[in-house]
This record gives sequence, structure tokens and C-alpha cells, in this order.
Amino acid sequence: MTFRQRIHVPSVLAIILGGGRGTRLYPLVKHRCKPAVPLATKYRLIDIPISNCLNSEIRRIFVLSQFNSRSLNQHVTRTYQFGPLSRGTVEIIAASQGEDGGEDWFQGTADAVRRCLRYLPATRLTHVLILSGDQLYTMNFEDVIASHEGSGAEITVACKEVAAEEAPRFGIMQTDNEGMIVDFVEKPQASDDLARVRSPSGTYWASMGIYLFNRVVLERILRECDGMDFGRDVIPYAVRSDYRVSAHAFNGYWEDIGTIGSFYAANLNMIAADPPIDLFDPYWGMYTRPRFLPPSRIQKSTIESVLMADGCRVTGASIVRSMLGIRSVVKEGTRIENSIVMGADYFVPEHVETHLPAMGIGRNVTIARAIIDKDVRIGDGVRIVNEAQRQHADGPGWAIRDRIVVVEKGAVIPPGTVI
Repeated sequence: MTFRQRIHVPSVLAIILGGGRGTRLYPLVKHRCKPAVPLATKYRLIDIPISNCLNSEIRRIFVLSQFNSRSLNQHVTRTYQFGPLSRGTVEIIAASQGEDGGEDWFQGTADAVRRCLRYLPATRLTHVLILSGDQLYTMNFEDVIASHEGSGAEITVACKEVAAEEAPRFGIMQTDNEGMIVDFVEKPQASDDLARVRSPSGTYWASMGIYLFNRVVLERILRECDGMDFGRDVIPYAVRSDYRVSAHAFNGYWEDIGTIGSFYAANLNMIAADPPIDLFDPYWGMYTRPRFLPPSRIQKSTIESVLMADGCRVTGASIVRSMLGIRSVVKEGTRIENSIVMGADYFVPEHVETHLPAMGIGRNVTIARAIIDKDVRIGDGVRIVNEAQRQHADGPGWAIRDRIVVVEKGAVIPPGTVI
């Protein structure tokens, strides 16, 4: 790292947007907001952008929240605690009604940041980095800052090359020979719009929803432009108004967790022998809440390509290409394939008698291509396999999205049930 970078990195504040409803991730968001959804056995989605910030030496972070935010707020406040001599802070800012009598809820990404400008530090802050709370990637933001300053930009948009069929999902940009954005279309559907922003190679450069602003420019442009969303309103306005808006190309792995299908695929990709994100990388730590749990106990079981968190108890089971989250319980005769089991928030002693099935997964259960949320009780002999291959369905305590069965948090599936 150069001396020049060391000067500027501490002057960056990151704002992580965590307020959207995330309805396409239902029922995982029935009891929590999207950034609080568990990920890769022991993490949550919000840990991704925060870890990227901390690894990039950005230690002043705002997390904006609103819908179903209790578990997110608890996780952030319990996890990211800095010592009294540290300048690091991760602060939750919830949507609230102000003196101006504005709407209670944030109305979009730009509206959320606009209404939080009054919380920006009065001195030293030179740049503001805007991030999403629901993406899976690793990025060194020091590279973005160096690119931003080297180009003389006032705004930098991180972007990734995507194929033509993906372009309508994203904000697509056209750049000049100096890497400055000269046109920007949010989620182009018309053929004319797509042709206008197509690159010479026939592909498209998509916005990743990661924006770096000079602080003074951010404050000014949010006064000038009253639009509610960065991609739909603010960035196109900046390009039309001759602000210097540059594109920072990113070639690494990046996944926007927007649907049950993308969430499921992103998690199972982490199980591969060469995963897109290496959780074991000693130079790029992935941070989350520290828990003081016993080691996992596995007896008389077959385990193949599995990520397993602490505190699990597996007895006489077969588990293939799956994840077991913290405190998972799997009993005799059960087979789990290509599935995500999120575990439990607390232990229930095995000797405690109850009229409900025991916490965890019972005996002789079959689970395939499913997501089992936390604190679920699955009785003996249950089959969760979507045998009818339904694309979309809803039932008591469960839902099918993208042909994946999702058992919602705290659900009770009686013995012998077939889903």
C-alpha cells in the first residue's frame, strides 16, 4: 500500500444499504430483513460488505435499516465492537420520522442516503462509499479509491461485464476511451436502449450498485436531484449533468442475492473444492459474530462435500453436498443432499419432553434441494423433495420458490409429512 492510499483510506465512510423488503427471498425474509439472512453456515449477508470494508481499512461504517430490522441490528451491535482506543465504528441508522415530517420509510437507495447526510462527520471525511447489503463478493475498495483518484472522477461506479441476456436486470453503462461514463440506462428493456449501451465486444457493463462519491459532490447532487434511487435517478442525472463519472471494472466473483434460486446457488458454490470465495483465506478474513460453541460431533455418519458450523450433532446420517449451520441436529437414518440447513439459535436438551418434534431433523428423513431455516422441528419420516417439481407453491410452514423447498424459520413439520 502506498503512502498516498494510507492518507485517503481513513477519510472514507461506507454506507451499507440494508433497508429493502427483499420480497423475492420470501420466506427467508418473513422474520428478518435480507441482509440478516444466514449465509454459509455461520455468517449473515451483512457480514460480506462489512468484512470487505474492514479488510480494505475502512472502519467508519453506517448500516441503514428499516423493514424487519431487529435481528440485523442485534447482529451488527453484538459483532462489530471496537476497543475504546479504536477509531472504528459500525453504526446502525434506522428509518425514522424527522422534524421535516417526511415519510417514515426510506423511499429508495438515494433517499436513504439523502436523509442520513446530517449524520456525516463534520470534518476530515472526503469520500463516501455506497454499498449494498445483499451481495456476495470480495473486493478491495482501496483499488476503487485509487482508480477514482487516478481518473480525476467525482463519482465512480463499480461495474462488471455481463452477457446480453443478463443486461435487463442491471443498470448498463457506456464509457468513452478514458473510462468515463457517457450514457447510463437502468434495466434497459427496449432494443434501442440495449443497442445504445452495448460495448464493441457485444457485451454489457453492468453497475454493481457500488458507488464512490467525493463527499462534496454527494451532498450537492442529492440536493440537485430529488430522485429516490441511485441507479434509476442519480447516476443518469450525474452523467447528463456533466459530472465526471468513471467506471471501475471488476473481474472477480460477484453475485447479487435477489432470489431464492440465486441464494441457493451461491451457498452451494461455497462447498466446491475451489469455491469463488475462499473462507479460509488468511489474508482476507470473513468476520461474523463470535460464538462460544462446542465442536461438532459426528457419529456413524457419511459426510461428503459438506460445510459444517460449530455445535452440530450428527448421528447415523448421510449428508452430501450440503451445509449445516450452527447447532444443527440430524438423527439416524436421515439423508440430506444438495441442501442448506441453517441450524438453530439455541440448544434444546435432548431429554426435554415436548408435544412437538425435537429441535432439528428427526430420524429417517429425506431432504433434497431444500433450504431449512433456523429453529425448525422436522419429525421422523418426513420427505422434503418437491417430487412434483413445482416451480412455486405455499404450504403450512413452507414454500417452494424456483423449485427449491424452503422451510421457514421456527416451522414444525409433523412426522410423515411429504413436501
